[in-house]
Amino acid sequence: MSPSPLLGVEALLFDVFGTVVDWQGSVHRQLQQRVKDDGLDVGSIDLLQFTKEWRAGYMRRTREIAAGAPGPTNVDKLHRELLEDLLKQDQYAPLQKAWDDGALTSINLFWHNLDGWPDSSPGLTSLGSFSDRRVLKGTLSNGSARLLIDVAKHAKLNWDFIFSGDLLHSYKPYPAMYLGACKKLDLDPSKVAMVAAHIQDCRAAKRFGLRTIYLPRETEDNQVIEDFEGGKQGVQGWREGGAVDGVALGLDEICDLLRGK
Repeated sequence: MSPSPLLGVEALLFDVFGTVVDWQGSVHRQLQQRVKDDGLDVGSIDLLQFTKEWRAGYMRRTREIAAGAPGPTNVDKLHRELLEDLLKQDQYAPLQKAWDDGALTSINLFWHNLDGWPDSSPGLTSLGSFSDRRVLKGTLSNGSARLLIDVAKHAKLNWDFIFSGDLLHSYKPYPAMYLGACKKLDLDPSKVAMVAAHIQDCRAAKRFGLRTIYLPRETEDNQVIEDFEGGKQGVQGWREGGAVDGVALGLDEICDLLRGK
């Protein structure tokens, strides 16, 4: 059998939302606390559904903007636009009535305070002590640089570098993100691995010559991965002739993948 394609990797690019941090639980909890603090009677409003719709709008708009549609490449501005649009829906009218411009500014910053998955901070620390060779680790996210810095401080994420949508002037899954990051690192794409909980992110990275590590998370890829038998748990690595170069069930498994195990 040929050696693992991950053996020569010198840098890891991490997706952040969903892969490293729990955006869904974090934003939902903050919304619940805000409603409680404001003393609002929201009746039958489903704040978890509100959170999911906010995120779904972000996913849709980033794809559109990356494809050339007009719109901001700063994710804070995009989140704010989406928040205002969401509140115009009839079922969220009580929230729109209660929250003024200052409240919306504060709520929009919920995305800067996302909690990491339990394995994220210790897993990144263990990667920092990977002794076989020097491997850089950082973000490749559609989030803004400031957002990613704030999230890193909040969730204790020890990055070596940050690449963001506003720094690379695009959004994933377009090549300017993946290849732009490789160029900034002065590395051939084959020396760089994308780590993501989204199979489409991995597929795009692979298409542009990067190595790929799939890291399934409970909140991610529950709708878009039906083409794999067994769902996201059916995604396989290079040994099995799968769609990605490696599958890690936690950040702590990435060191073994880099060793070709």
